[in-house]
Amino acid sequence: MFVEKLKAGRLVAGAALMALALGLAGCGSLAKDDPNSQAALDKLYADAKDDLNSGSYDRAIKSLEKIEGRAAGTTMGQQATLDLAWAYYKTAERAQAIATLDRFIKLNPSSPAMDYALYMKGIVNFNEDLGLFGRLANQDVAERDQQASREALLAFRQLVEQFPESKYSAEARTRINFITNTLAAYEIHVARYYFNRKAYVAAANRAQAAVAEFQYAPGIEEALFIMSESYDKLGLTLLRDDARRVLDKNFPDSQYASGGGKRKKPWWQLW
Repeated sequence: MFVEKLKAGRLVAGAALMALALGLAGCGSLAKDDPNSQAALDKLYADAKDDLNSGSYDRAIKSLEKIEGRAAGTTMGQQATLDLAWAYYKTAERAQAIATLDRFIKLNPSSPAMDYALYMKGIVNFNEDLGLFGRLANQDVAERDQQASREALLAFRQLVEQFPESKYSAEARTRINFITNTLAAYEIHVARYYFNRKAYVAAANRAQAAVAEFQYAPGIEEALFIMSESYDKLGLTLLRDDARRVLDKNFPDSQYASGGGKRKKPWWQLW
C-alpha cells in the first residue's frame, strides 16, 4: 500500500512539473509574440534605424509611429519621437515634423534631448523659408508670410538661452544672425515696395517695424530714410524730423544722411 501511494505521488508530482514546464514554455512563446515586449520593441526600433540610415523614410515612419505609441513615457519612446520628426522632415512633411517636435517639447520638458528638439524645430522652419528673395518672382511681396522664419528664430533663441553650452548653440547663434538680418531686409523690401506705390502710411509702418524689431541689423539706415520720406509725403513734419535726426546721429556717413550736402537718392527711388 505504501509503495502504491509513493508511485501515485510521484505520478502527480511529475504531472505537475510537466504542466509547469508547458506553462512556462507557453509564457515564453506569448512574450516572444507580444508586440509590446521589450524584445519586440528593440527589434522594431533596430529595423526603423536601418530604414532611416538607408533613406527608406516612409517605412521608418510606420515603425516609429508604432514604437512611439507602445513605448510612451520611456527613453525609447522619446528617441522614437525625435527620429519620427527627422523622418517627416526628410520626406518634406514640415507640418508633421513641427507637430511631432512640439509634442516632444510639451511632454518632455526635462529631457536631456530638449536642446536637440529645439535645434531640429529651428532647422525645419529655417529651411522652409530659405531662399527668401529667390522666390519673389511673380509674387506680390506684400503677401508673403514670414512665419516660418520667425518660428525658426524663436526656437534658436530658446535653445541658446536655455542651453548656452549645448553643442548645437554655436550654430544656432549663426542662424539667429542670418534670420534676423533676412527678416529685417524683408521688412525694408516691403516698405520700399509700398513707398514706390505711394502707399506712404504702409511704407512708414513697415519701416518703423523693422527699426523697432531689428535695430542692429544692416539696412536699418534705409528703413529710417523710408520713414522720413514717407512722413514727408504725408506732411507729418515732426515725425519726419525725428526720423532724420535718428538717421543722422546713427549713420552720419550714410548716403541717406541729411548733413554734408544734398542727399543721394537710393537706386529704387524713381524720381
